[in-house]
Amino acid sequence: MALCLLTTIPLLAENRQPAERNDTIRLDEVIVTGTMPKVNLRNLPMSISVISGELIDERMQPSLLPLLTEEVPGLFISQRGVMGYGVANGAAGGMSIRGIGGAPTSGVLVLIDGHPQYMGLMGHPLADSYQSMMTERVEVVRGPASVLYGSNAMGGVINIITKKQPQEGLRQSARIMYGSYNTLSAEAMNGWRKEKLHLVGNIGYNRSDGHRENMDFEQLNGYAKAGYDFTAHWSSFIDLNLSKTLSANPGPVTNLMIDNDADILRGVASAVLENEYNRTSGAVKFFYNFGAHEINDGISIISSALPPVYRFRSDDQMVGFSAYQSYSFFEGNKTTAGFDFQRFGGKAWNKYPDEADNVDLADVHLSNEAVYLNLQQSLPGNKLTLNGGIRLDHHEINGTEWIPQLGLSFNPASSTVLKAIVSKGFRNPTIREMYMFPPQNPDLKPERLWNYELSYLQALFDNQLSVGVNIFYMKGDNMIQVAMVDGKPLNINSGKVENKGIEFSTAWQVTQSLRFSANYSYLDMTYKILAAPEHKLYVRGNYTKDRWHFSSGLQYIGNLYTTLNPEPQKERFLLWNARVSYKTLEWLNIFLRGENLLDQAYEINAGYPMPGATVFGGLQVHF
Repeated sequence: MALCLLTTIPLLAENRQPAERNDTIRLDEVIVTGTMPKVNLRNLPMSISVISGELIDERMQPSLLPLLTEEVPGLFISQRGVMGYGVANGAAGGMSIRGIGGAPTSGVLVLIDGHPQYMGLMGHPLADSYQSMMTERVEVVRGPASVLYGSNAMGGVINIITKKQPQEGLRQSARIMYGSYNTLSAEAMNGWRKEKLHLVGNIGYNRSDGHRENMDFEQLNGYAKAGYDFTAHWSSFIDLNLSKTLSANPGPVTNLMIDNDADILRGVASAVLENEYNRTSGAVKFFYNFGAHEINDGISIISSALPPVYRFRSDDQMVGFSAYQSYSFFEGNKTTAGFDFQRFGGKAWNKYPDEADNVDLADVHLSNEAVYLNLQQSLPGNKLTLNGGIRLDHHEINGTEWIPQLGLSFNPASSTVLKAIVSKGFRNPTIREMYMFPPQNPDLKPERLWNYELSYLQALFDNQLSVGVNIFYMKGDNMIQVAMVDGKPLNINSGKVENKGIEFSTAWQVTQSLRFSANYSYLDMTYKILAAPEHKLYVRGNYTKDRWHFSSGLQYIGNLYTTLNPEPQKERFLLWNARVSYKTLEWLNIFLRGENLLDQAYEINAGYPMPGATVFGGLQVHF
């Protein structure tokens, strides 16, 4: 059942030397994603990976997702080019954890500071919206997290935790990068704190011509956050995140397209009030997500068919409220109760030159409410911790769903952790699946699965070496698939999933300057799934010498299905990337990075060959 430790970075002693990198965590690291209130990793039954801000900065890449694909075992995110995931037909950014998710992703839930992020109509996140510039760290739950987060967390959760200004005074940083295919990335950040008031602001610009004709990408991002600490126990913040993305899709190489473009606006706003005392902590959160999408399906170069005269348009919204409070009733106890409310949906239509001819595709808004209770109890001696939770989730159309979870964590020694968990995951059908486009079906029911997991982690040699192993088994039914009914395609609950596998990770702090880490995941799928590799291996090394820093990694992907029908096709490839930076001044770094340096030819999305070797260089400043 699950290892509650970041299995991608090593454990170090609490009194580590200042020269050591601090992109590491300890068994007593405090996280929030698996429980809502802050809890030590060692006491959680689920498997959680943590990607630190230092590692994100070291990557020197505008998007978070390529880094997560490498560093998190069991997680795979599809790509199609050097920059930009796109939307609609031919899009990438499909996220799966242990084979659950897919494209479009609606089985892996993306959160920003704990708030759900997905299109109200389509039900899946937009991969181009998640940028490194605003991110303090990322916590990934591998396996169902539906007890706390409900629908869409069937495969797991990716929680992006945004930056804040912890120190008094002003902090500024900026980065500019240029490289292959006329790719440019520039971003700047400001942080300021004066006693109880703290502010953070970011702005970023990304563009690329792409490695294929008609694959242009351009994006402008902005993020602002203001927080105020009323007392030592009460704090608050408000924030706003906006992204404007223009992307072009050239189509598969077998059916080249022109004028296949998308113009996407996404926005996220939230307001949070938090409290934290010795025996109790909690929060009240309001959030609002919105989007406007203008998509042109384009023209096939080889087809003689006339291009459509209409353009697809949609607007979507999600307004939500959540509240939870945790209380320690007695020694070793933490009891958390919470409530969630969401109202989501939107309107989609085909727009014609004469707007009187517009055709509405959907105009639907639905509500979802839930209550949950989670109990955590450490037994005398603090070697054994029991964890159980239950959620009652009610969807306006699909009715009521009960979601249980039961797990334990055993710590026979300070350097050893054993975990076990049984958990249920579920996913409500999306508005798109129920009401938009053939093969829509308003009678669809939720997907469901059960997850069984065992985990073991061992720290060795004064915590300089760590080894983690996870074994899991998932089985589910009611999966939504397209079938031919009366000669027409129809979404029905006929699919099954049965996945089992193993995840292994290790990290070794050889010296204060040299560090190695690796992770491997094996996925055995009884029913084959697209974009979920059977084998996934990543090995990374970091070395620091004086003002120089070197980092390099190898990623192997084996038996990745790119098509299943009419004939299955699989890909295998090995990717090598490397980065080097030089600190010329206390405030100035010069860096160079290369991707796919072995110049591998491969595809992840069928018909979309990935770029060969690419090189990027730039400057990074900190004040």
